[in-house]
Amino acid sequence: MANLSPLRFQTRLYYVLVALGGLIVLIGLYAAHMMEQHGHIITGMNNQIVWGTPHVFAIFLIIAASGVLNVSSIGSVFNKPAYKARAPLAGLLSIAMLAGGLTVLMLDLGRPERVIVAATNYNITSVFAWNILLYSGMFAAVVMYLWTMMEKRMKAWSKPAGFLVLIWRFILTTGTGVIFSFLVVRQAFGTAILPPMFIVISFAWGMAVFHIVQSSIYAWNLKILDEYVQKRMRNLMGLFVIAALYFVATYHLTNLYFAKQTEFEQFILVSGGVYPLLFWVGYVLVGNLLPLVLIYHPAFGKTRSVIAASLLIIIGGFSLLYVLIVGGQAFPLSIFPGYEVSSSFGDGFIGQYSPSMPEILLGLGGVGIAFLITAIGIRVLDFVPREIPKTPLK
Repeated sequence: MANLSPLRFQTRLYYVLVALGGLIVLIGLYAAHMMEQHGHIITGMNNQIVWGTPHVFAIFLIIAASGVLNVSSIGSVFNKPAYKARAPLAGLLSIAMLAGGLTVLMLDLGRPERVIVAATNYNITSVFAWNILLYSGMFAAVVMYLWTMMEKRMKAWSKPAGFLVLIWRFILTTGTGVIFSFLVVRQAFGTAILPPMFIVISFAWGMAVFHIVQSSIYAWNLKILDEYVQKRMRNLMGLFVIAALYFVATYHLTNLYFAKQTEFEQFILVSGGVYPLLFWVGYVLVGNLLPLVLIYHPAFGKTRSVIAASLLIIIGGFSLLYVLIVGGQAFPLSIFPGYEVSSSFGDGFIGQYSPSMPEILLGLGGVGIAFLITAIGIRVLDFVPREIPKTPLK
């Protein structure tokens, strides 16, 4: 496979896709406007479940934005040539998904016009304030990293910049996990295993997104990815999927060991209605077992199988986050563990939640932002992997 020829973006289909992405973004902004005008009464959220479907979209995009940089880290930090050729594209995807996720997050929390207050008045004891620094720092680190890779005069700084991004993305994903693990009043969240679990699952989700984007670019330009490169990247994604499944299993087994968590695990894994269904079918079966079959079974392994596996991994990721975020809030609060407390307001009741159309459209708007940044970035700048055919992955 020789160097890629100029991208074949001068077609109507490209402009139709960009226009469609822009329309999705506008619809998402309109949904946010409706939620701002009418309040959360038009959503499925309530006093018990305050983080709904938009948070599922936002957290997925932020975690995947960190995980996709694993491709660039392997190339720049560990000096693997085939991955290094893909580092600029990974950086672009990271910026795109981080922008999309943070936009959804800001618009979903309410009063987005007051974001300047959060940006200029820091409460150093708040984990949310820490993440403002982490997210803005991530943007700066990745932009600087892209500069060192794409500007010949800055090539000498590429590896140090790669180290910085590697360290920063670990800290950022840890910070995202810490948001949940510090919420000790919620039985689903208050555990130290969540930050490392988020780091590992970010690898799988980021690699899945990268496979889909890379395959789309190659198909668009009538190019075929080197089979050796594809095999190594496919196997790496499978390894990440297994590691993520291990951490999720450890999380639930640890909860099952403690008597105070037994009822929660019973709810989330067996009796909780939609939540056990999403966990066992959406995450375990669709998001893990089927992708592993597509990745490792000798009958599969081609490009279409890898794309299918990547799509299933993404579906599984959304399922897991919905169970963790929404299901974790639906289970009744244990405000005074070990004591029996009663009141006239919802004690012991399972929270009810159904995603509304504005919530779904807002989440899709974030995906649309990520798509637009990626599509336009690839069109304007040189983010496409360029390599010599059959270059071995050392």
